[in-house]
Amino acid sequence: MRRRKFIELACGVAATWPIGARAQQSQRMRKIGYLFGGSPSPFEGVFEAGLSDLGWVKDRNITIEYRYAEGKSERLPGLATELVSLNVDLIVAAGPAARQAKDATSTIPIVFILGADPVAWGLVDSFERPGGNLTGTMESNPELTPRRVRLLKEAAPKVTHVAILWQPGTLTEVRYQNVLKDTKAEASSLGVQCQIFEARDPSQFETAFADAADAQMNGLIIMQSPMFVAQRQAIIGLAAKHSLPGIYEWGFYAESGGLISYGANLPAEYRRATPYVDKILKGAKPADLPVEQPTTFELIINLKTAKALGLMIPQSLLARADKVIE
Repeated sequence: MRRRKFIELACGVAATWPIGARAQQSQRMRKIGYLFGGSPSPFEGVFEAGLSDLGWVKDRNITIEYRYAEGKSERLPGLATELVSLNVDLIVAAGPAARQAKDATSTIPIVFILGADPVAWGLVDSFERPGGNLTGTMESNPELTPRRVRLLKEAAPKVTHVAILWQPGTLTEVRYQNVLKDTKAEASSLGVQCQIFEARDPSQFETAFADAADAQMNGLIIMQSPMFVAQRQAIIGLAAKHSLPGIYEWGFYAESGGLISYGANLPAEYRRATPYVDKILKGAKPADLPVEQPTTFELIINLKTAKALGLMIPQSLLARADKVIE
């Protein structure tokens, strides 16, 4: 009897061991790399909260290796290589850091939070079928440019000629031409003419704004690029120098002195990246996860800047704003 009991017990342990082993394996600590060209920001907290809501709690079942370039883009390749050497399960790359992450590995999954068109940047094959080891969210929505023309005209009714500043290469040619066509059509319906001014790097900002002044532009729209984000204070300063009412994409432009911003809610975009992390850690392939674009937009108005420009923002527009900076 003792021998029979021993055999039954041994068989029972053997039968249950694979289940326990699998459970232990699924609950192992996972390691995430986070790569950003700037400095630490509140967005990381939003990102961690989003992961926690999906069951991934820092220092319980995930660790996060943060690497920041502190505004020195030349450091990004080395930081990306460092994350790869740590054998992370996945890399989250915010902004232009996605390109360095892609260059550093073709096997580790990468989730990007990007302010430019990932197809134009060569990060993915298409929005629907990214291919390769990258996917994520595109924070920018250039299709809102016509809407920005209307908002700018509402805030500054005397605007008749709008300069659109853009960095070539941040959108595919087809997408750029479609956005431009729709923007000019909307502007024409408002009695506004639009003209494109290019800036491929910060050294061309002064020339672009001088050319806009020579062309008698009296309004400004920024067509988003990661380079413009990094140089936003220079752009806002030049807009003030030339007395150009401007509308920008993200809230921190208005918070930094821009007149109006209308675009994605960035904290919401960082939270929207977390389902990608969740799915990939559970076995999904980046190539099969479509790239998403923003779904939540916010309007922010800076009344200090309006006053400096001699503008009286209509109450009807202020009432629709998500935030008004006094």
